Amino acid sequence: MLGLETSDERLMLAFRAGDARAFEVLVRRHRTPVFNFILRFTSHRARAEDVLQETWLKVVRSAPEYEAKAKFTTWLYTIARNLCVDSARKESYRQTASLEAPTTGAEGDEGRSLGEALPDEGMSPERGAYNARVRPLLERALASLPEEQREVFVLREYSGIPFKEIAEVTGVSENTVKSRMRYALEGLRRRLAELGVDGDLAEDGRTVAG
Repeated sequence: MLGLETSDERLMLAFRAGDARAFEVLVRRHRTPVFNFILRFTSHRARAEDVLQETWLKVVRSAPEYEAKAKFTTWLYTIARNLCVDSARKESYRQTASLEAPTTGAEGDEGRSLGEALPDEGMSPERGAYNARVRPLLERALASLPEEQREVFVLREYSGIPFKEIAEVTGVSENTVKSRMRYALEGLRRRLAELGVDGDLAEDGRTVAG
């Protein structure tokens, strides 16, 4: 019997063998963290939803070739990351081709901030108010980072992926991943200070304040 304690790898192998329920469990388990990663990579909610759908479609189509040689999350986030990169390239081409291409800060669903798209849950009113003020600034700070630093920060901080897996997803060494995370934290601290945010970033990348 497959249940909540069944590993991702066993679930994927069960789905490969034809158990549709196993796929449903995987989607419930990983949809939110994967969407959070994609949303922070693309900074556009509508585009992120499209990429998320493409990610799960790719999982379905690739199921016959799946082998449990690596962690399922490594395989899943590699698919999501590659689709994010493809989406970014297509968007860059569209913006270059059109003089009327909307900017990231445009109004409408695609221009919604991450703070609006992902409301806080289970937080005190004081903490919620602080995050409501800081989130737009954190988004600006994240956007100012080089892409390779930003994706490491997002995978580690928002999706909780270990450095070793991030190295496999991004195709670089674990030491390089840790170095990018360190530079990302330094860059975020510096940028947030310039934006007037009180507090600091802990070593895991979380914003802390007095």
